[in-house]
Amino acid sequence: MKRLFRSLILLFLLFVSWPFIEKQIQKTDFYPVMESIKTEIRGIVEHPNVVATLTTIYQTVNELTGRGDPSLESSQNKDNQSETNQANKPNLTIPTEQVFSVHNIILGEQQSEVEKQIGKAKRVSLNEYGTEWHTYHNDYQNFLMVAYDDNTVVGLYTNQDLITSSVGIENGSTKNDVHEKLGNPLDKIRKGMTYFQLEEDRDYDVYILDNNYVTIFYDKHEGYTVTSLQIITQELESNKKEFYSDASQQLKEGFEYQLFDLTNAARVNHHLNVLEWDNHVKETARKHSKDMAVNNYFSHTNLEGLSPFDRMSEDDIFFTFAGENLATGQFSSIFAHEGLMNSLGHRENILRPEYQYLGVGVAFNEDSHPYYTENFLRR
Repeated sequence: MKRLFRSLILLFLLFVSWPFIEKQIQKTDFYPVMESIKTEIRGIVEHPNVVATLTTIYQTVNELTGRGDPSLESSQNKDNQSETNQANKPNLTIPTEQVFSVHNIILGEQQSEVEKQIGKAKRVSLNEYGTEWHTYHNDYQNFLMVAYDDNTVVGLYTNQDLITSSVGIENGSTKNDVHEKLGNPLDKIRKGMTYFQLEEDRDYDVYILDNNYVTIFYDKHEGYTVTSLQIITQELESNKKEFYSDASQQLKEGFEYQLFDLTNAARVNHHLNVLEWDNHVKETARKHSKDMAVNNYFSHTNLEGLSPFDRMSEDDIFFTFAGENLATGQFSSIFAHEGLMNSLGHRENILRPEYQYLGVGVAFNEDSHPYYTENFLRR
């Protein structure tokens, strides 16, 4: 038994080290032999019994190194955050001039007043409206994004408990509560002479309130409760003539950073560690998004048969754990993120405690439809 255990450990080490071995000998005469060996190793490692044994090995190593199981790590992350990084939640007040406020901010306020309350933005990035999202947070706590036009608030978003309303809707309210208090939501949105029909079975509702477009997002894994809110002035929405904004380098980078920030804000909501941005794996993610956009497909496996793990290995990215999320067709990173959080497998990636790094890559097809790739990893 001990001999088998040692053999499996050696096999596991060989498997995770394989990308570096492969890079060194792929141009030699031994490459065909190596490919045959690699296929055999993958066949062994992917056998269900071996997978179960390797999982046991990993858990044992975690226990010996003090990492323990993921649920314990989640609890430890929560304790550590409480001790070192816990930000004070603002005293939220009910708005009187508009139906909704975020962090006590309403549309129409001046940027100087906003930043007098919450400080300077951590990041500024282009959004789909041709303005910029100014991202505010304290280690991704009290997270919100604000759009300005002529130094005036024209857009707000949060996926944290910063929502107040004059009708009693807040983070955690049910979808039924929202419908009872606000009535029936819109079933379509008009852009010029075109109507966009909203699907019936959707995870968000859109209303026009106070001459603003209010989008309320629900978490279907928590009983269709309010999880996020976006408010955009009707004028700003009307100025966006098409459903998809024209592709540009700045918008690509904006979507990438916004999806990264949204992911970390969601992790903080669940008492998990904040991920670090990884430029190296971002390039891998970008290449896959571009490949899908150019070649008109949507899959974790590319047209050459390479998985996310193969692609990362080809780019000399070392990992012990890795995962990938894909999205396409959403108007923005906000809608992409909300959709991923309501898809169980993607949600598990976003909320997996083991991950340390994240790279996000975006590309647009010829119709300016965005493709999003998130590559998560632990080294």
